[in-house]
Amino acid sequence: MPKYLARRLGQSVLTVFLTLTTVFLLVRMAPGDPAAAYAAPNATTADLARIRAQFGLDQPLFTQYGIFLRDLFTGDLGTSYSFHAPALDVVLERMPYTITLAVSAITVTAVVAVPLGVWMARRADSKRELGANVLTITGQSMPDFWTGVMLLTVFAVLLPVLPASGFTSWSGLVLPTVTVAILQLALISRLVRREMTTALNSPYITVARSRGFSESVLTWRYALANSGVPLLTALGTRFAALLNGVVVVEVVFGWPGVGSLVVRALETRDYPLIQATVLVTAVLAILVQLLVDLAYPLLDPRVRLGKAA
Repeated sequence: MPKYLARRLGQSVLTVFLTLTTVFLLVRMAPGDPAAAYAAPNATTADLARIRAQFGLDQPLFTQYGIFLRDLFTGDLGTSYSFHAPALDVVLERMPYTITLAVSAITVTAVVAVPLGVWMARRADSKRELGANVLTITGQSMPDFWTGVMLLTVFAVLLPVLPASGFTSWSGLVLPTVTVAILQLALISRLVRREMTTALNSPYITVARSRGFSESVLTWRYALANSGVPLLTALGTRFAALLNGVVVVEVVFGWPGVGSLVVRALETRDYPLIQATVLVTAVLAILVQLLVDLAYPLLDPRVRLGKAA
């Protein structure tokens, strides 16, 4: 275990470093001038030059990268051009909203998708399973921005029972959660259906059935347990992706998370804010994947960290 953790942490540090380096280079290669986005509309050439010197944008790229690495190791990711505050503080202030949305969406997904996938597997190739399959494919095919707009039209305009945007109360969490969860439901339920169908047709289930075990025990205790590893992997991967911010959904619902923050940072060419957002979300995603890997032996005793049993 200690060797595995040390190896994974080393890989994680290298991944974060390469990710930040790539983002550092890409944002500076993109068209646009941060000084022009920061300055007033009637700014002169001298004003733009002063702003570039203030933020070190007049330095050679290699010098900027060296300064970035030096500040990174001291925990200073720079000052946001648009918020006039430490970029890391701005991201950490928005992060709880994204985590709240991600947790609620993945919880709804797990609670609904797992029983739905099991139900579909137990009725494989039947007309009812076909109807459920069509619904899941439809949910998987709908763009999240379209789903969000339709939910807003129905539940915030035609039937004004839920807030249209923001997070002034917990009711404001409902529409964004449902919008995000619909796509995840389609993906996870189809995965559960596939894994459960394979498990229910396995020889060990046939032997257990011949010994008189009930179908509920065979389904929930044995078949679902043996489908736990791919299910946990899928849920962990989707949760890590949600922590990076659901940009379209956050913009549609005015959700104050990191997704909408990234959009603003890109519009204003706010380099420190972009880099801080990438750092925080990358670290969280890596931690989630590490926890998922550590949970594998709890679901399947045959799994050993780093090698097969």
